Amino acid sequence: MTVNEPKTEERRRNLRVPFETELTVTNLGNGASIRADRTRDISMKGLFCVCKNPLPKGTPVVAHIVLTGTSSELKLRIEGHVVRREKQGMAIFFDTMDIDAFIHLKNILYFNSGDPERIDREISEN
Repeated sequence: MTVNEPKTEERRRNLRVPFETELTVTNLGNGASIRADRTRDISMKGLFCVCKNPLPKGTPVVAHIVLTGTSSELKLRIEGHVVRREKQGMAIFFDTMDIDAFIHLKNILYFNSGDPERIDREISEN
């Protein structure tokens, strides 16, 4: 960065962690599903998914996040909307999720952030 370039302010308040897993995104406007390549990162408020055909900003969606273990597979269903579209994919803001998805998401962040106290603070502030 040169002296004359303005600094870009980080507007995100929630801690994001690198987290790659399979997901499907359903456009609630027309019911069409797209298979995203993977998630890139995730927070308590949203995720970025890598995909070839990102949906337009503002599109209401359901993200079906696949968690796989050694002997089972679990799908989290989280409703949200597209807040940013890039060449590599799209950012989805989470609007609603059930308690099971919330607990699994919180555990993902606990184990991948290295800062569970910050996750607790974020949850209590929202």
